[in-house]
Order: sequence, then structure tokens, then C-alpha cells
Amino acid sequence: MKQWPLQDAKAKFSEVVKLTKEGPQEITLRGKSAAVLMSRADYEKMVGRKPDLASFLRKSPLAGLDIDIERDQSPTRDVDL
Repeated sequence: MKQWPLQDAKAKFSEVVKLTKEGPQEITLRGKSAAVLMSRADYEKMVGRKPDLASFLRKSPLAGLDIDIERDQSPTRDVDL
């Protein structure tokens, strides 16, 4: 990941944006990492739409298996308050 001091990133913003096709670009402020600029495609991969829980479970390799699940019937314990 290439690092850009903030003043250089501001001066060459178009170039920094174009270089996101090659990978994320790190922007530093006073020598410390401050931000990362990434391509839209990389961003979509990172935060893309996630399936809801029901869809996720339906696509599970365990979907359709007959699993016997029993609830624990032991009594609850006493708690002093």
C-alpha cells in the first residue's frame, strides 16, 4: 500500500484516485496513518450486501439434516440478590 502525506494526496488527488485500481492508498497526517482510499469495487467486496440469517442457514451444508436437538431440562439455580 502506497503512503501519501496529506499535502501530496491533496495536490495529486486525481492520481491517488486512479492508483486505487492497483490497491488501497494510505494517507498520512504528520507521519501517522489517517485514512485509506480504496476503489469502489474493493469497498463493495468489503461491505457488500450480506444475506439475512434465514437465507444463510438455508444455504448451509447442514441444511436438511435431521438433527435431534433437546432442550436442557435441568432446573435453574438459585441466585442470592
